[in-house]
Amino acid sequence: MFDEAGRVRARAERRVEPRTPAPDRLEYDAEALFASVLEAAREALEKAPGPVRAAGLATQRSNVACWDRKTGRPLAPVLGWQDRRGAALLKPLAPYAREIHKKTGLFLSPHYGASKLRWCLENLPEVKAAYEAGRLAYGPMAAWIAGRLVGNPVGLADPANAQRTQLLGLDRLDWDPELLSRFGLFKAPLPPVVPNRYFYGAFLGVPLTLVTGDQQAALFAFGEPELEAAYVNAGTGAFVIRPSAKRPRPRRLLAGLLHVEETPRYLLEGTVNGAGAALRFFAELEGISEETLFAELPAWLEATQASPLLFLNGVGGLGSPYWIADFESRFLGEGGLAERAVAVVESVVFLIVRNLEAMNHYLPPPRFLRLTGGLSRLDGFAQRLADLSGLPVLRPQEFEATARGLAQFAGQKGFGGVFEERFTPRENPALKDAYRRFLKALPEL
Repeated sequence: MFDEAGRVRARAERRVEPRTPAPDRLEYDAEALFASVLEAAREALEKAPGPVRAAGLATQRSNVACWDRKTGRPLAPVLGWQDRRGAALLKPLAPYAREIHKKTGLFLSPHYGASKLRWCLENLPEVKAAYEAGRLAYGPMAAWIAGRLVGNPVGLADPANAQRTQLLGLDRLDWDPELLSRFGLFKAPLPPVVPNRYFYGAFLGVPLTLVTGDQQAALFAFGEPELEAAYVNAGTGAFVIRPSAKRPRPRRLLAGLLHVEETPRYLLEGTVNGAGAALRFFAELEGISEETLFAELPAWLEATQASPLLFLNGVGGLGSPYWIADFESRFLGEGGLAERAVAVVESVVFLIVRNLEAMNHYLPPPRFLRLTGGLSRLDGFAQRLADLSGLPVLRPQEFEATARGLAQFAGQKGFGGVFEERFTPRENPALKDAYRRFLKALPEL
C-alpha cells in the first residue's frame, strides 16, 4: 500500500512454494496460490491507514491456469513459467517457428503458455471433461486470479500476460485463429482480452484497475519508462527490457507489449532463465542453504575482480539470444566453493550483457541501466554489470520495483523522486577476459 507521495503505508506477503514432481515440471497448488493473494491483500487492507483508491495485480507472465468458467474453481495446478512439460508438443511446429515469431514476438518455447495448455487438455481428464461440457476456461494465471478476486469466473485477460501464452497476435492484439489452430487449442475457453488499465471489478471493496506482467510493472517504478534506458530485473530469471516507440522486429530477441490502452506501446526483451534460479541450483548442488549462500556472496564477490573459472549457465534452459532449451549447465576450470559461487553470479552478468549487445542492433545503445530484483542487492553483481557493459548502473535503494511500479501505474500518478545508488564502470580486464572465454564456450549463433 502506497500513499500519493509514494511512501509505503502497509505491506503483507505470503510465500508459496512450487512443486517439482519431475525435472521438467514446476507447478503450484492453485487453491493455495489464490489464498495467498487474498490473505495478503486482506492483511494489507487491515493495516492501511485509510481508504484505498485502486489496486493492481502483477504476476509472472507465462504461468497458466485451467478453471471452471461457471464457478472459478481450478481444474489443474497452476503451471509455472519454468515448466517445460509441453516441449514434445512443439516439435511438429518447427517448420512454422518463423511465422509464429513474426505473429507473437516470441520463439517456440515450452516456457510459454500454449504448449502447457495443450498438455493439460490432452492429459488431465478433469480439464478435458470440462471442455466437453462447455465449462472450461484456460489462459494466463493472471486472468484466473483477477476474475476470481472480483467474482467474474470467466475472467478477463490483459495483453501483457495474454501475449505470453503465444496465442495473441501483436498486430491483432487479440487471440489469433491461426495460432490457435497451430497449437491445437480452442478460442472458446479463453477469456476476453481487455486493456491493461481497465475496471476489472472490485474485491474487498477496492477497484481492481490494472492487471499486467511483473516485468512491465517494474519499469514504472521509476516513473514513465525512458527510451534511453535499459531495464534489468534480476529475480528468479533476469529480464533485459528496452522500451520502444514502435514495434520491434528482432531475429533472436523477444518483442512484446509494454501496455495497451488506446494505443499499444512496445518493448524489446531478452531473457536469462537462470538468475536467482541458478543460485538455488548451485546451493542444492553444493548441499548448502540459500541463506548461507547469500550471506557469504557479498564477501566472495568483493574478494576478487573475476572468478578463475566459468559457469555455463543453462539453468531453466539457455535463453536469448541462443534459445537452447536443453543446454547442459557445467563449470569450466577448477576452484573452491567461493570461486564457483562467483562464477555462477558472473554467468548471469555475462548473459545480460550478451542480450544488451544484441539489442543494440535494433535500438540506439542505452545511456544507462536501471537494475532491480533480488540479485540487484548484491553490490558485486551491480558493479560487475557496470564494468562489463561500460554503462552506469542505477539501483533503487528503498523499494521493491514491481509493487511500486504497479501502484504508480494503477494510480495514474507519479510518485516523484526515487533515491538511486550509482555504480560507475571501472576497468576490469579479468572480467572482460572471462566474458570473451565464456562467449567462445557457448554455441555460435
